[in-house]
Amino acid sequence: MTALMSGSASTAQGVGPLLRAWRERRRVSQLELALRADSSARHISFVETGRSRPSEEMVLRLAAHLDVPVRERNALLLAAGYAPHYPETPLDDPALDALREGMERLIRGYEPYPALVVDATYRVLAANRGISMLMDGVAEHLLEPPLNAIRLTLHPEGLAPRISNLREWRGHLLAQMERQIALHRSEPLRALYEEVAAYPVPDTAQGGEPAEPVPYFALPMRIEHEGHTLSFISSISTFNTPMDVTVAELAIETLLPADPATVKYLHTLLS
Repeated sequence: MTALMSGSASTAQGVGPLLRAWRERRRVSQLELALRADSSARHISFVETGRSRPSEEMVLRLAAHLDVPVRERNALLLAAGYAPHYPETPLDDPALDALREGMERLIRGYEPYPALVVDATYRVLAANRGISMLMDGVAEHLLEPPLNAIRLTLHPEGLAPRISNLREWRGHLLAQMERQIALHRSEPLRALYEEVAAYPVPDTAQGGEPAEPVPYFALPMRIEHEGHTLSFISSISTFNTPMDVTVAELAIETLLPADPATVKYLHTLLS
């Protein structure tokens, strides 16, 4: 697949080919994009072939209609000869104090159920006591910063041996990563994908039904904890219309108990 890279590679390639690559990835014709962006197919063609240099406003407008990630919008602007439009503020910067404190309150308020905050490469930025409870038995080297949620889950010395439907859950996580790689074209994310996809899957890992069937409304992760089988449904939240690269790449994942037994056990354990 053709890589869409940020930084100097994108700048050298020029904004036209990059915009064409995003348009083709979104399966949008030049005419359709022109209609969305209040332009003309002729102008879009000229931009893509380098015969016309788009204005800064036009680059941002086309990127918005192509649903280009915020980080890559900056790359498009650089390739067109403009300054980046979106800042990338470190999460520990005082300017993001309210955001950081709000997320921490949110995941603490979700207890006793597990919740965590991750970045675009699944690096764990914050987690509550529910997540800490699931870490029992995980190898020490996996708990050294920076923690990575995907690595913790799928590593043979992580949660993987205790996930009773590991093949199903692993397939779900790898498919999720594939979709993100297609959207963001992130080399660090691709490297992580190649690493975890290569982890061995134990012969004992199965994807069958639990002993007592439960009418799950989504694929659960079923994990053993001190002789109990806990079932969780994953939900991921992101921020609408982010104006900062860091904020755009944050995600809050909550694990919703998928059956009454899991609810009862967690309330008893963490009460």
